[in-house]
Amino acid sequence: MIETSTQSRDHVVCTEFEGGEGILVDLNTKRYYQLNETALLIWKALENGRTLEEIVNEVSAQYAVEPGHARQSVETLLRSLISYRLVDS
Repeated sequence: MIETSTQSRDHVVCTEFEGGEGILVDLNTKRYYQLNETALLIWKALENGRTLEEIVNEVSAQYAVEPGHARQSVETLLRSLISYRLVDS
């Protein structure tokens, strides 16, 4: 289960591009990760200290999807970010 409060790590830098996409760069491993519009919205919410519930509500409202579907999408991304050690859970 994903924690209600997940935080981005200090060694990860986010760059946003026109068109709503972005990249994350892990300064420790020198790897980068491409973010689509939804992933960027979630990342920015993490940087701003939002809780899982707040992020789910934001995704649900922004993309007009059911909260259950939004939660599943957010949790899937968070599991990936945790596995790559880009966030603390």
